[in-house]
Amino acid sequence: MATTSIKSAGPARSSVKHVGGARSRLQSMLSLRPGAYIILTLFAVVSAAPFVWTILASFKTGAEIRQFPPTFVPQDPTLDNYRTILNDPDLDLVRFYRNSAFVAIANVIATLFTSSLLGYIFAKHSFKGRKVFFWYILATMMVPAQVTMIPGFLILVKLGLLNNLWGLVLPAFIDAFGIFLMTQFCKSIPNDLIAAARLDGASDFRIYRSIVLPQLKPALATLGLLTFMTHWNAYLWPLIVLTEQKNRTLPIILTWYSNQNSNQLHLTMAASVLIVMPVLVLFALAQRWIVRGITLTGLK
Repeated sequence: MATTSIKSAGPARSSVKHVGGARSRLQSMLSLRPGAYIILTLFAVVSAAPFVWTILASFKTGAEIRQFPPTFVPQDPTLDNYRTILNDPDLDLVRFYRNSAFVAIANVIATLFTSSLLGYIFAKHSFKGRKVFFWYILATMMVPAQVTMIPGFLILVKLGLLNNLWGLVLPAFIDAFGIFLMTQFCKSIPNDLIAAARLDGASDFRIYRSIVLPQLKPALATLGLLTFMTHWNAYLWPLIVLTEQKNRTLPIILTWYSNQNSNQLHLTMAASVLIVMPVLVLFALAQRWIVRGITLTGLK
């Protein structure tokens, strides 16, 4: 009996030590929290300051934006900069917005579909060479984009997609980072849930559509926003592929407009705000899912 009591006391002591260690770690984290908040706040202010200045500068006059010492808040706010840009006959913003929106949205749809489907296959299906294929896809992330630009350009020439918006969509159908992210999320889906669906006669695509995709909403929202931002802000590859002015996207047009109005910085700031605004709106709409996706990623 005494031996039994001694043996049973061992786990109790270990559990007490575990609780005590967790409590001490929690106390140390709480003691560091105010300092961490201060540091993060400083980083946030430094990161947001250029963007805030850009927005405020877009409401300044040309004389005020060039004065020294410079002002942070506009002394005499005006909307003339936006009126000038929107009424400029050489700047067809509607066309360029349409070009950028088509490229970004088409890439988002293609990336979310292929990444979620392949992530489900790699996470929940066993087949010969699965790990080899998965690591091969991940290895492509190590290849700089500049290395593949010349081969990609030659392929687009052969396909007749040069100076075509589809030339910015088709090469980006497969995204290695998206496949990796979706694979990690799909691994958290219970196998019993998929097995039960198979017993009910559901096909693999039905399981993917009705069971897997609803579980991936936070991850899809995060990947969708990252993909949208990447292709909305892309500059070098669209500059190479799109040679005609009418087919170009907003970042290229912003550079062209800035060169055309190099001595009118207030107009460039207003054009920059107009170009970045859709990304801010999208982030505000998807913020809840993005935060949830990041939280779930940390819990895996």
